[in-house]
Amino acid sequence: MVRYILQRILSGLMVVWGIVTLLFVIFNLLGSPAEAMTDENTDEATRKAVMAAHHLDRSLGMQYLFYLNDLSPIGMVDHLASDGDEIGHLRIMGLGFGKCLAVKAPWLRRSFQNNRKVSARLLEHLPGTIVLAVAAMLFAVAMGLPLGVLAALKKGRFADRAITFLTLLGVSAPSFFMAVLIVRLFAVDLGPWTGLHASGYFWEENIFDDGFHTRWANLFLPALALGIRPLAIITQLMRASMDEALGADYVRTARAKGLSERMVLVRHALRNALNPVLTSISGWLASLLAGAFFVETIFDWQGLGKLTIEALGAKDYPLILGAAILIGVIFVVINIVVDVLYTIIDPRVKLQAGN
Repeated sequence: MVRYILQRILSGLMVVWGIVTLLFVIFNLLGSPAEAMTDENTDEATRKAVMAAHHLDRSLGMQYLFYLNDLSPIGMVDHLASDGDEIGHLRIMGLGFGKCLAVKAPWLRRSFQNNRKVSARLLEHLPGTIVLAVAAMLFAVAMGLPLGVLAALKKGRFADRAITFLTLLGVSAPSFFMAVLIVRLFAVDLGPWTGLHASGYFWEENIFDDGFHTRWANLFLPALALGIRPLAIITQLMRASMDEALGADYVRTARAKGLSERMVLVRHALRNALNPVLTSISGWLASLLAGAFFVETIFDWQGLGKLTIEALGAKDYPLILGAAILIGVIFVVINIVVDVLYTIIDPRVKLQAGN
């Protein structure tokens, strides 16, 4: 298992490297990042200083190598600079010219908008996206699993047809479209009765006291909008998987032994039907963490999605690259964790390197 996990980590790093390379090329084809950092009133000396500080005066290939060096956990750092503590590192050996080879934290550089560390801005907004994605997935799982089981048990009947029709609608509707409808229905038309608002964040600053307070009501609508599509997918997968499990030989054998129907469903059919659904849940959780852009923007939710949309509008390349790298790492970690969970849910699944 250790060898398999190491192999997956290596392949995950290759995926992240591919993301970094692709975005680096795209952003440089769109125009020089120096244009986003300066304006037409900036004098030439200041412009050159800004470009030199970010290695923008070098060739495109050298800029790429400098950026990879910043992201690498082992790389070259300037240990004589006045802001050398900005990149925490453990020195390995000196290289001369004020440089040293060191083990260091990945450096995502600074935002073009306010010169703050990209890592700090991402960490500020990451909790909001995690809370929203987890809430949406819990809603989808809590509703999708029982609906899928019910549809399989009532196959061909009214309940099955109704659930299938509703899930098809859920799959067809984009999250941002559902978000607009949900805002109109629950926050505008029914707002006086529901008490829900079209915008708001999970943590709100106290006006008269220090600190923040939690507003659970503000989480309901964005989680509902974000969770509708995974709910539909999980329901359909659970129905198909449960239907296949109910027709398997081991279920017929369990019934022939005289086990109760509840025991047959829970211990035999349901457990074996969960594997493909677990894959969907893990994939959707990673997608929700990465893809809540429009939902967060519509509900003014302070998460990674809204931050990235704002960075795109401002051409804040370091922030956009940092968000993409963070999302790629999230995908890799979640996929590795799910592969390990397979062996817990179904002991027949064995992790093998090279597969």
